[in-house]
Amino acid sequence: MDATTLPPVLRLAPDDGVLIARIALPPGTTVAPGVTVGEKRIPPGHKVAIRPHAAGEEIRRYGQIIGFATAPIAPGDWVHTHNCAMGDFAKDYAYSREVKTTARANTPASFMGYRRPDGRAATRNYIGIITSVNCSAHVADLIADAFKRNPFAGTDPLADYPNVDGVVALTHKTGCGMTEGEPLRLLRRTLAGYARHPNFSHVIAIGLGCEVNQLGGMLEEQRLAGRLRSMDIQEMGGTRKTVEAGIAFVKGVLAEANALQREPVPASELVVALQCGGSDGYSGITANPALGAASDLVVRHGGTVILSETPETYGAEHLLTRRAVSREVGEKLVDLMRWWEDYTAKEGAEMNANPSPGNKAGGLTTILEKSLGAMAKAGTTNLVEVYRYAEPVTAKGFVFMDTPGYDPVAATGQVAGGANLVCFTTGRGSVFGAKPAPSIKLATNSAMYERMSEDMDVNCGTILTGEETIEQAGQRIFELMLRVASGERTKSESYDFGGAEFAPWVIGATM
Repeated sequence: MDATTLPPVLRLAPDDGVLIARIALPPGTTVAPGVTVGEKRIPPGHKVAIRPHAAGEEIRRYGQIIGFATAPIAPGDWVHTHNCAMGDFAKDYAYSREVKTTARANTPASFMGYRRPDGRAATRNYIGIITSVNCSAHVADLIADAFKRNPFAGTDPLADYPNVDGVVALTHKTGCGMTEGEPLRLLRRTLAGYARHPNFSHVIAIGLGCEVNQLGGMLEEQRLAGRLRSMDIQEMGGTRKTVEAGIAFVKGVLAEANALQREPVPASELVVALQCGGSDGYSGITANPALGAASDLVVRHGGTVILSETPETYGAEHLLTRRAVSREVGEKLVDLMRWWEDYTAKEGAEMNANPSPGNKAGGLTTILEKSLGAMAKAGTTNLVEVYRYAEPVTAKGFVFMDTPGYDPVAATGQVAGGANLVCFTTGRGSVFGAKPAPSIKLATNSAMYERMSEDMDVNCGTILTGEETIEQAGQRIFELMLRVASGERTKSESYDFGGAEFAPWVIGATM
């Protein structure tokens, strides 16, 4: 369909009181029979009212409540933060009411992946360096830098090892000055998830020696002894000796890591982290539902998809509890929402503080609206399990992991849980990577895709212009997942994104 013949607005559900601007709507634009845009120009991706709303009346998009009118709204008015806000309303969790049988794919798909000696499948083959504390971060970076490719300078220390994707240091800002309860357990669980990740052939753990997060304690608690090489800077005799020992270790395992060859692996081994960042008013219309269609295909082929960002599911959780395979699974999700309500209240914040300035500039008004669009990434299959942050994901199918909404922290938990591929939708144009898992970037609109084509892998704006359906875009994304899992480089990988974005969730007091 020619984009110029498409209507200027989108109706998402029959009982919605607002339409979504496909393009900028100048005053006087006809958006519905007898309804024209009022005095204010409505930006692309934003909402226009098509019926009157009294102050306090609910406003619906996707057929769901996204907020309440804070002032009278007339047909043709721009609906946004100046006249729409959060409010309390009853939710029917209807546990497991919409559980259904998921049809399996007739012909199982596969990708060319790596098989580790323990049988686990990998999509990449890195050597990793994790750190127990920020005090050992620079030493870890020095070791990794000795093997760093520089495409701009044309240097490649790993040229003789084509099957090794790189040596990556994953550093962070904590590990000491912290309490030894849940904050320490959470950090150790995250680091252990990376230490065990199948996309690492070998791992070094670097500590300082006097930190709260003692390497010995972490290795024992997480049962990592014998799985990695550990070094304390103080015991090694300082920076130079530790760096030299680390470099020697990497050089000693490069040949072994390089000997691994890709082989056919069923798509049931895919564990896909679902992320969105820099969302806009189109996210819930194009990229997120397209990724949801791809997620359904992953599940149909026996794989796993991980939805996270708990604060960005808030207000839409009642639509997921209906798909929970049991009341117990559904109640786990609801309990997370109550925890986040208490957590934000203690910090003097509120759940509706989540939509960022960029989200609002792109047309998202409340966290309810953002959450309804964000959950579309997970498709339509049953919710089979709910996990804590960075907990190992063992279930097959659609699962949920508790994480903050901040993308690097959320993705870090998902990868620690075992995600071997990340799919990241964005409307404003987020740049992101998540080593050791490759990250696929999906643009919600063509204008941003064309402006940032060197950073985006998929343009889902084609749905908005009528060039393809959500299902067609989902099939295209699924096929790209298989190619990327087989070794095709993503745009973020071409710029070496993914090390600096490692960001474990820090909770509790810094002492």
